[in-house]
Amino acid sequence: MHSLPQEEINSLLAAKAKEGHMVVRLKGGDPFIFGRGGEELEELIEEGVPFEVVPGVTAAAGCAAYAGIPLTHRDYAQSVRFLTGHLKDGTTDLPWEELVHPAQTLVIYMGLTGLKDISQSLIRFGMSPSMPVAIVEKGTTSEQRVFTSTIQDVYDVSIENEAKSPALLIIGEVVTLQKKLEWYGKY
Repeated sequence: MHSLPQEEINSLLAAKAKEGHMVVRLKGGDPFIFGRGGEELEELIEEGVPFEVVPGVTAAAGCAAYAGIPLTHRDYAQSVRFLTGHLKDGTTDLPWEELVHPAQTLVIYMGLTGLKDISQSLIRFGMSPSMPVAIVEKGTTSEQRVFTSTIQDVYDVSIENEAKSPALLIIGEVVTLQKKLEWYGKY
């Protein structure tokens, strides 16, 4: 897989468009939910390059659906919150107190790298160590793997199963439905 730093991607988009090329920036998921689409558009606007945005299905919705985990469910969660587990400065400094809330599902993008810190911080700020969590690795693909655990044990589960990115964390009581509702690859 070829990858460039975000600043180079932004410049390349503008440069190729200014050369007269039709440029398509195809992103997995939705470009405006942790997809850095906003950063790319800022560059295009600054450079006077016309563009169009075609929204996608965010990884949270796609991965949850393919794993058999409803992000909301009247019996378990009335809200869902999307977060990144990998901030621009490389930390996992999140608003922990706000995240420990009943009847809420947390979806953490890019959470494997900081998984140990994330799980320990949530417990430290009051989340029950038995809170269900799922790791959805390579969601919506033929290589998808889903591991369920508790917030207390999820780091060990990720190590035991050699979980790899791209992966999404889903934390909340809705994860208890995964075994019952999983469908992908069964039907």
